[in-house]
Amino acid sequence: MRFHVVGLGAVGTLIAHHLRRTLPEGNSIALLFKSINAARAALWEDRVTVEENGLRIMARGFIYGTSKVHMVSAKAKEPDIMETSEIESLFVTLKAHQTVPAIRRLAPKLSPYSTIVLLQNGLGVYEQLIREIFIDPEQRPHFILASNTHGVYTRGHMDAVHAGRGEIRFGIVHDVRGRNYDAGFQETPKREPSLTDITPGTSDPLFIRYKSLRDTVASLLLMETLSPSWLPMEEMQIALRRKLVVNAAINPLTAILDCKNGDVFETPHSRSLLRRICIEAAQAFKAELRAGAEEFLENAGAGLDEDILLDRLPEGLTWQSLEKECLRVAKVTNWNISSMLADIRAGRSSGTEIDYINGYLMELGKAHKVYMPVNSTLAQLVRMKSNVTKGKAVL
Repeated sequence: MRFHVVGLGAVGTLIAHHLRRTLPEGNSIALLFKSINAARAALWEDRVTVEENGLRIMARGFIYGTSKVHMVSAKAKEPDIMETSEIESLFVTLKAHQTVPAIRRLAPKLSPYSTIVLLQNGLGVYEQLIREIFIDPEQRPHFILASNTHGVYTRGHMDAVHAGRGEIRFGIVHDVRGRNYDAGFQETPKREPSLTDITPGTSDPLFIRYKSLRDTVASLLLMETLSPSWLPMEEMQIALRRKLVVNAAINPLTAILDCKNGDVFETPHSRSLLRRICIEAAQAFKAELRAGAEEFLENAGAGLDEDILLDRLPEGLTWQSLEKECLRVAKVTNWNISSMLADIRAGRSSGTEIDYINGYLMELGKAHKVYMPVNSTLAQLVRMKSNVTKGKAVL
């Protein structure tokens, strides 16, 4: 099996490191960089290091390359270069706003037999990919949507510190052919997922079509030290929305105030803003769910008088639950610098992920006629600050 990782920041380094340590040697893991020179420099070192509890562990034996080529020799004075073969499994750990351009470059190497794991902050990337790149459902790769809550930061090139234990949760986007990946969750009393629901093996006439998906899910589950959990897609959507609101509160406020996560909610003023962010998000989620329920009932020919059912919001998406989660995350990551603040301090020309975080909430509110003044203001302030510091590292 050929695995690829694109986005070698903190999270990408963590994922690559654990993939190499858990997968058998027969599986290749290619790390994709922006340029041949960056890939060649990584090849000479041939190591990915992660520190946890003061212990530094190195993983070796990777392939290094770009979207067009990969290196195949670590010994020659000038590394051999050959075209990249088809990508079977792609872990995407780029920032949300960097993902679509990167996958557009990789698209010729992706097929309906490939699997893409999207592991980044924000929402809307998957929708943009199927709208702009993978338009034909029959020719679309498999997609896994994942969420990471581990605290990790970089200390250098492919050198990361695993500072806080969290988990990786993931769900598989529903199959266009109707195969039910979540069937195991629906069986009582076990309610456990099963790889055989993806494909039972070589006896399956479509085994080749689903092999990379099964192997990718297996690889995620093998990384036990990262606490992976496979969720039904409906539960994963709730988990992704909860993380979205955490990012919509912590990231822009820390970026604007230039402070660590633990300092952001220490005043009544910031607590008031936090509550408004959560209330706006909960109202947008409720309107989204109601619209989806109304469409379902209308298509089913049912009446629309079940207002109690239509207005029911999952407990995890109420503003009270969202606010509690934001406070919890800020506390457990109290010494962390948010990724948005790091981008602004670095004056990154690509900007920040704000369009996929608060911007996503704004678009959701617009679609369902929910007024989002606080999220809109925060997004505008972050864009302004990003433009002011773009190209200038903030010391």
